[in-house]
Amino acid sequence: MANFTAADVKKLRELTGAGMMDCKKALDEAEGNVEKAVEILRVKGQKGVAKRESRTAENGAVVALIADDNTSGVLVELKCETDFVAKGDKFQATAKAVAEHVARTSPADIGTLLTSEIEAGKSVQAFLDEANAALGEKIVLDRFAQFTEGYVAAYLHRTSPDLPPQVGVLVQLDKPDAGTAKDVAQHIAAFAPKFLSREDIPADVVETERRLAEATAKEEGKPEAALPKIVEGRVNGFFKENTLLDQPFARDNKKTVQKVLGEAGVAVQRFARFRVGA
Repeated sequence: MANFTAADVKKLRELTGAGMMDCKKALDEAEGNVEKAVEILRVKGQKGVAKRESRTAENGAVVALIADDNTSGVLVELKCETDFVAKGDKFQATAKAVAEHVARTSPADIGTLLTSEIEAGKSVQAFLDEANAALGEKIVLDRFAQFTEGYVAAYLHRTSPDLPPQVGVLVQLDKPDAGTAKDVAQHIAAFAPKFLSREDIPADVVETERRLAEATAKEEGKPEAALPKIVEGRVNGFFKENTLLDQPFARDNKKTVQKVLGEAGVAVQRFARFRVGA
């Protein structure tokens, strides 16, 4: 039996983030040498990364960082396999580190982000692979948002009190208004609009909705003469459900979000909404 103490196990866990039994086995193999045990865990962990690639990552956290003057903001979704890992300090620290890196470097896209250097000689992908090895789960980063103009605010929502935020919203207004920004961000979190306005919906999406509305009306046996009006009504219903500005406002459903913004004298320039795994 190797000569190591509970303090050695604790130190190894702090250095690597590995589980207690894995640390004990590594120390046993390393004959109590902590540094050698770190190497053993890293080798075994990295070997396991490839094995985890086929597994699904549907848990995780959404992290937001907003500049002190609200002129910029970042939203990052980092995914893992289980809620147990998601609520752990190491996983959340990894997500925060990536968000801070995005804020510093402003990568153009996810590919640029993953290949960029987060630490000396270490890419973001390598950084995530290390977390993967330490935590023993597949760790996935496949989307982020960064706004660097206007007035930027964020809202994070916990779907369970013992988990990190699972829903995050980043919203950009054309001028400062903390109260309206918060209200609109909360609305977006709850109602999940897909587009800002009707003008932002691709023409082929609108055409598909129009075609489906007409086919459904015919299937229901609606009169031919009434079809244009029925189709238009259903397409407008699609707009009201899926565009932020057309949606009934969460705090007062007698007003649209557009009307609330108009009364406040501000405009939403863009938004991003992430829900873990969705």
